[in-house]
Amino acid sequence: MNERVEPATLAARQPLAPQAPVSAGTLPTDHPPVRWGRVGVLLMNLGTPEGTTYWPMRRYLKEFLSDRRVIEVPRLIWWPLLNLVILSKRPGPKGRDYASVWNNELDEGPLKTITRGQRDRLQAALGDSVVVDWAMRYGKPEVSLRIQALLDQGCDRILLVPLYPQYAAATSATACDQAFKALMQMRWQPTVRVSPPYHDDPVYIDAVARSIREGLAKLDFEPEVILTSFHGVPKSYLLKGDPYHCQCVKTGRLIREALGYGPDKMRTTFQSRFGNEEWLKPYTDETVQALAKSGVKRMAIVAPGFTADCLETLEELDGENRHYFEENGGEKFAYIPCLNDGDLGMEVIEHVVRRELRGWVE
Repeated sequence: MNERVEPATLAARQPLAPQAPVSAGTLPTDHPPVRWGRVGVLLMNLGTPEGTTYWPMRRYLKEFLSDRRVIEVPRLIWWPLLNLVILSKRPGPKGRDYASVWNNELDEGPLKTITRGQRDRLQAALGDSVVVDWAMRYGKPEVSLRIQALLDQGCDRILLVPLYPQYAAATSATACDQAFKALMQMRWQPTVRVSPPYHDDPVYIDAVARSIREGLAKLDFEPEVILTSFHGVPKSYLLKGDPYHCQCVKTGRLIREALGYGPDKMRTTFQSRFGNEEWLKPYTDETVQALAKSGVKRMAIVAPGFTADCLETLEELDGENRHYFEENGGEKFAYIPCLNDGDLGMEVIEHVVRRELRGWVE
């Protein structure tokens, strides 16, 4: 495993050395103004609605559930189901779910707050050698507008960073699709790199393991079982060749081994299934209920596939699954937060970005 980097070391790191200035040469007097020679980094996460009321929720759900990467049901079947049923019924209940975790001070979802914080801390760590920005695949800030903002600042090389440790077509690929759509409209495209998934990167595994140790140390009980819960996808996506399931299972195994636990103590599950199709198993909610019914009294859940806490972690894991556990006989339950924009989370993001910028910025 790579040498551990303590939080204090992260804060003391020197920014990347800036590139030598690019000479503009002699331009004709009638040449339009142009900026180039800088490097940009775009952090990309899933997205969040602009509000918790019916219409903002409907707009967000329509954009999300219309994505062919997310829902692969034939359009002839899916379009009437989405527009006549789902978008009529789901905005209200989902809006109430979002309201339970909403950042009322900034009037935004927690995913937006944390992703902005990750951008701010990464910019501070890298210094003026690069321009760091952030965007959401669904909702705002829009990917196309943030790529244009980087271009306007002279970034002719851009590193796209999908904030997903494990690759899935419905997450990493669709984020890149959105960026590539923007590039298709540009006469002068920037040179682009895409950071790869980092599901088995030693720095990532070590950071998650350390965060779990720190979280457990704050509890007044020792869990009998710890679940590593990943967002689910339909099983058919795995059978079509998506590597997501395999990468999640490997992440779960590496974290368990780093902590020295056996497979009965720490288990991998999948959450957030939607519709009637079979999804990746075992399901988190069914596992939580079964554990409680079997006599397990103390348990904890961690969500290493999320780089930032959001509805699926705060409301679904720490809310719904806590209730499932307690309603079926469980007594002590803990949700251990994501890495977020804290020191451990930023160690991982900075490590990935610095590695992928090699050759562009020294």
